[in-house]
Amino acid sequence: MSDLKLHIQTETPGDAETIERLHERAFGPGRFARAAERVREQAQSDPRLNFVARVATLIVGSVRMTPIHIGPVKALMLGPLAVEPAFRSRGIGRALMERALSEASAAGYAAVLLVGDESYYGRLGFKRVPHGSIVMPGPVDPMRVLLRADDEAVRAAAKGFVRGG
Repeated sequence: MSDLKLHIQTETPGDAETIERLHERAFGPGRFARAAERVREQAQSDPRLNFVARVATLIVGSVRMTPIHIGPVKALMLGPLAVEPAFRSRGIGRALMERALSEASAAGYAAVLLVGDESYYGRLGFKRVPHGSIVMPGPVDPMRVLLRADDEAVRAAAKGFVRGG
C-alpha cells in the first residue's frame, strides 16, 4: 500500500452507484443468494460506519456495517468488503476494516459478525463460532461464521438467530 496515496472516508450517498458496480465486479450475481444478504435485507447499513477507500477520486474499495442482533446481543455485520481487483493485495481491505472496526467500537458496538475466511479475518480478532451457536437466515458454511467480540462475556452471550436491527 505504500505506493498508493490512499484515503479512507465515510461513504456518501453519491458513492452508492459506484459501490454497486464495485460489488458486481467483486462478487458477481451470486452475491444476492448468500445468507449474509438475507440479514442485510432486514436492516440498512449504518451510514456512520460505511467507508470507501479512494486513490485520488477513484473508489478502489468499500466496507459497510449493518446493525444486527445475535440472539440478545446488539452487534454489527461486517460486509460487504470489496476491493477493486486491480488494487487487491495492497492492504486496502485491511485498512477499510481497521477503520470500520475502530469506529464501531467508538459507537459502542461490542461484537462484529461476518462470513469469511478465518485465515484472513483472524488477524483482526475474528474467531470461528461453535457450530450451530449462531444461526444465519439461510445456508452458510459454519466454518466461515466468524465473530469478533470485545470480551468473552459478549462472545458467550452471542448465540441464536441473527436478525437485522
